[in-house]
Amino acid sequence: MKIKEIIVVEGKDDTAKLKQALDVDTIETNGSAINKYTLEQIAHAKQKRGVIIFTDPDHPGQRIRKIIDQHVPGCKHAFLTKNEAVAKGGKGLGIEHASAEVIRKALGSVYEIAENMESDITRADLLACGLIGGSGAKERREKLGIALRIGYVNGKQLLKRLQMFCIDKHDFYKVMEQIEQEENA
Repeated sequence: MKIKEIIVVEGKDDTAKLKQALDVDTIETNGSAINKYTLEQIAHAKQKRGVIIFTDPDHPGQRIRKIIDQHVPGCKHAFLTKNEAVAKGGKGLGIEHASAEVIRKALGSVYEIAENMESDITRADLLACGLIGGSGAKERREKLGIALRIGYVNGKQLLKRLQMFCIDKHDFYKVMEQIEQEENA
């Protein structure tokens, strides 16, 4: 069962740990260096699916939580205690050190189960629109990412990102049509 909301975490290790515990999609802030682009992506995710902020129980984690809250009010929050997030041996503190059970418990009171979040866009659609496997594909993916506010991803990750943001085929082709018009102008 997939979690409806997109979970905001600090880094790749947090994402990996969450994916071991639950079926989730994440946005990574890359630590406390959260930028305007990431905040825009979080705002878009909140509009589409909802957001749960799940940062480390330390000062940088609280700082990130506060920044997101100021720019994207109304997000849900999940928390770990320092004891739950401490690494074995006591060196390190973070979500990546928590057990799957503790993570499920922390998120259990705030998440919703997703219902029918499958995108109807296929790999064939991506090929037909020149987004993978051809010259100019990278530039088209960049334009698509900006237009749909889903960020840039490589060809392998594009379908997953479109699904993550619940982009339907109609909206996808509408944006692709605009991109083609700009290219032909």
